[in-house]
Amino acid sequence: MIAELQCVVLDCPEPLRLAEFYRAVLGGTVNRPDPRWSVDEDWATLHAPSGPVLAFQRVADHRPPRWPDPAHPQQFHLDFGVPDLDRAQEQVLACGATLLDARADAGPDGWRVYADPAGHPFCLVREG
Repeated sequence: MIAELQCVVLDCPEPLRLAEFYRAVLGGTVNRPDPRWSVDEDWATLHAPSGPVLAFQRVADHRPPRWPDPAHPQQFHLDFGVPDLDRAQEQVLACGATLLDARADAGPDGWRVYADPAGHPFCLVREG
C-alpha cells in the first residue's frame, strides 16, 4: 500500500452549506475538530458515521458540472446506497438536491441521479 485515503474534497461556492447538505443525507458531524484540517469560511468537513470524511473547499468562480454534458464534465460523483429510492428521493430533494435523471430506476439494481446544491452529481442506488 502506498497511501491511505483521508477524504474526498469537493469544490463549491459555499463550503458550510454543502457540508450541511451532505450531513442531512449521510449523518455525521460537520467541522468536527480534526488535527488533519483546519476549518474556516473557505473549508468545511463532514465526518460521516460510516467512516469517510468529505471536505468542501470554496472556489470563487465555481462552475458546476452539467451532467451528462461532456463540455462540463462531472469528473467524479458519489454513489449512496439506500433501501428505498422513493423515500430517499423525497429526503434529498427536501435537503436541496435536484433530480437530474430517474430513467435508470428499472430493476432491482436501480439508481437515480441528482445534483447537490453546488451542482455536483450524485446517485442514490437501491441496496441489494
